[in-house]
Amino acid sequence: MDIREIQNLIKFVSKSGATEVKLEMDDFKITIKTTPEGAESTTTYVQQMPVSQALPQAPAAQPQEPTAPSTPAELVNDDAKYITIKSPIIGTLYRKPAPDKAVFVEVGSTISKGDVVCVIEAMKLFNEIESEVSGKIVKILVDDSSPVEFDQPLFLVDPS
Repeated sequence: MDIREIQNLIKFVSKSGATEVKLEMDDFKITIKTTPEGAESTTTYVQQMPVSQALPQAPAAQPQEPTAPSTPAELVNDDAKYITIKSPIIGTLYRKPAPDKAVFVEVGSTISKGDVVCVIEAMKLFNEIESEVSGKIVKILVDDSSPVEFDQPLFLVDPS
């Protein structure tokens, strides 16, 4: 289930008048609770990590996830004039080529088509993510060393 499907589920639940919905699948669990007025919704998204991965990563990811579904909805309204660079794969995003190196891009950096903006580690392979647009980075949407989903927004670029 990707971020858009989660957003659509939140919208559906808030419009339906239900106060609580729980969805459990093999690799994740989602609980959506709304107030009786339906004005606000809170989402808890917990992805169960495989046993072979280190456990300290899971608590760090859980507090960030509840805010993730509302962030893209706000971006569509506030930042519609910008171009979004999205993740082409699932993995862990790194903003630096190595721990002791500088980040690829910062807010305000000017990029050209083909410039590397980050790397995503997937199955022990580091994939360089290149920009498909030229412009100026106006917003970085993902923190360093964070897990990312396919088609998740990573950067906002002002093409002007």
